[in-house]
Amino acid sequence: MSDTVSFSQLMLPEAIVRAVTELGYETPSPIQAAAIPKLLAGEDVLGQAQTGTGKTGAFALPLLARLDPAQNDPQILVLAPTRELAIQVAEAFQAYARYMPAFHVLPLYGGQSYTNQLKSLKRGSQIIVGTPGRILDHLDRGTLKLDKLRAIVLDEADEMLRMGFIDDVQTIMDATPPGRQVAMFSATMPAPIRAIAQKHLKNAEEIKIASKTSTVERITQRYVMLDGNQKLDALTRLLEGEEYDATIVFVRTKSATEEIAEKLGARGYAVACLNGDMNQAHRELTIRKMKANQLDIIVATDVAARGLDVERISLVVNYDIPYDSEAYVHRIGRTGRAGREGKAILFVSPRERRLLRTIEHATKQPIEQMSLPTGRVIEQRRIESFREQLAQTIETQDLSFFQTLINDWREKIETTENDLAAALLFLAQKDQPLNVASQFPEIREPHARGEREERPRRERSDRPERSGERPDRGPRVKREMKGDYQTYRIEVGKEHGVRAGDIVGAIANEANIDSQFIGNIKLFDHFSTVELPATIPNEIFQHLKKVYVRKQKLNITVDSGAVAAPSGDRRPSNGPGPRPGAAPRAPRKPRD
Repeated sequence: MSDTVSFSQLMLPEAIVRAVTELGYETPSPIQAAAIPKLLAGEDVLGQAQTGTGKTGAFALPLLARLDPAQNDPQILVLAPTRELAIQVAEAFQAYARYMPAFHVLPLYGGQSYTNQLKSLKRGSQIIVGTPGRILDHLDRGTLKLDKLRAIVLDEADEMLRMGFIDDVQTIMDATPPGRQVAMFSATMPAPIRAIAQKHLKNAEEIKIASKTSTVERITQRYVMLDGNQKLDALTRLLEGEEYDATIVFVRTKSATEEIAEKLGARGYAVACLNGDMNQAHRELTIRKMKANQLDIIVATDVAARGLDVERISLVVNYDIPYDSEAYVHRIGRTGRAGREGKAILFVSPRERRLLRTIEHATKQPIEQMSLPTGRVIEQRRIESFREQLAQTIETQDLSFFQTLINDWREKIETTENDLAAALLFLAQKDQPLNVASQFPEIREPHARGEREERPRRERSDRPERSGERPDRGPRVKREMKGDYQTYRIEVGKEHGVRAGDIVGAIANEANIDSQFIGNIKLFDHFSTVELPATIPNEIFQHLKKVYVRKQKLNITVDSGAVAAPSGDRRPSNGPGPRPGAAPRAPRKPRD
C-alpha cells in the first residue's frame, strides 16, 4: 500500500503535506497508510508494529490535522516509556506542524526542572508528550489539566509494561475525559496491554503490520555504533578502508540523497543520487553510468532503489537505519544477488539499538559490530592502490618519452633517481595524500546514556524471612551486580504509596542513570534503600537529593546499615550492607 499511496491522497491538510514533503518523505510507511485514515475519521486505533516502522507519523499527522488552533489547552497527550522517545516524538510533532500557526508542543520528562515545566504549562500547549511518571506527578500537583483532552496516544505500550509503568498508565488513562480518542501502538500484545485496550478503546480495529523478511544469505552484515554527527566522517572512512567495486548508500529522505552526494563529490568520489524527484530517464542514465564504471557510489532512498540490480554493487551502506526490517532486507538485497558475495554495513545511534535488535530477530541473523577503519588502515589502502596503478601503468603504457625526460632532469637538477622519483610521487599524490594516518582521529563509540533496550528484565526476588516490619511484598529489583556498589537511603516509603518501579523510573530519568545500574530496592514504611554504583558523580548525587517521588523529596544519603532506623522502621536481618561475596567496607560518600 505504501508503494502507491501518497501523503496528499490520505486527505491530510495542505500545511501538513507541505511540511512532510519538505522533510523529504516520499510515501507513507505501511503503518501510516493504514492508521492515518482511521485516526482522521476520529476512530480509535490499536496498532501492532515493530519499532522504527513510522509509528510516530502514523498518529502525529492525523491528530495534528484534527487540532483546534484556537484552543491552547492540552488537546493531545502522548505517553512514551523513555525521555529519549518523548523528545523524539515532540520534535516530530514540531517538524510536521512547521506551517501551522500558533502551535505549541511540550515534552515533560524526568531530568528537567519543574520550574521550567510549570512555566511552559502556564503558557499553554496543545500537545503534551511525556513519560508516565512525570505526567502523573503533574496530575497529582494539579499543574496539568486534561479536561479538554481530545486524544491520548500510548506509544510503545509493551515497553511501558516491561519498565513497570503500566499502573501509572492506567491511572493517567482514567483521568482523561471519557469521549477522547485513543491510539495505542505496541510491538507485542501481552495480556495486560490487551486488557487496557479492551477497557479504553471503542470498537478499535487492530492494525497489524507483519514482517515479511527472511534470512539474507551470502551477505556479510555488520553495524557501526556512532552518533549522528559522526556519520559523514564514518562513511568516508568506510569508503576508503573497505574493499568494494561499487556501493549504494541508503538514506531516509530525498534531501539527504542530494546533500550526501554533494559532500562526497566534493571529496573526490564519483557519486550520484537517486530519489523520487528524478524522472525515469535520469534514473536509467544514473544506473547506466554505474554499470559502465563511470560512477562508484549511488546515494538513494528506498523507493528510488527498488529493483536496482547492478552487478558491480558489492557493498550496501545503511547511512540511516530503515523504517522496518522488511525495508532493511530490500536494501541489502541490492548486493549478494545471483549467488554473488556482498557486504552490508549499518550505522546505528545509541537510541536505535532496539531497532537493530528487531532487524536481527526478523532476519534470524546476527549483525556483528565492527570498528571503523583507522588512519593507518586508510593510509595503507591508499599506498596499495597507488602501487597497483603504478604497476598497471608500467605494464600497459609506452613510457619512453617520460624515461627520456627523467634522464634529462636528473642531470640538470643534479639529483639521484631516488630523490627524483620521490619528488614526482609527492606531486602525483597531492590531491589524495598517501601519508594520512595522523589525519584520521579515532571515532569512539558513543556512551549509550539512558538506553533501556539493553536493560535486563527485573525479576521478583524471594521475600526475606524475618519478624517485624516487612519490606514491600511486591516485585523488587534483584540483579547480579557488577563493580563497586553502595547502599543508599531515600526518604520515601510504603506510607507514601511508592513502588519499586517509581524509584527505578525516578533515578533512571532524573539522574540519567541506566536502570541496569540500579540494584536491589527494599521498601519500608517511612523510607527505602537502593543499591547504586559507589562512584556516582557528586553533581548527580546532589541532584537526586532534590528529586521528588510521590510528592516526597528523595533526600538521598549513604545508608548506615543500622538494624533500627531512626524512624522506627525495622530492617530485615539480611538487610542492606555489603553484597554477598563482597568484602566488608565502611560507608563512603560519592566521589567526583
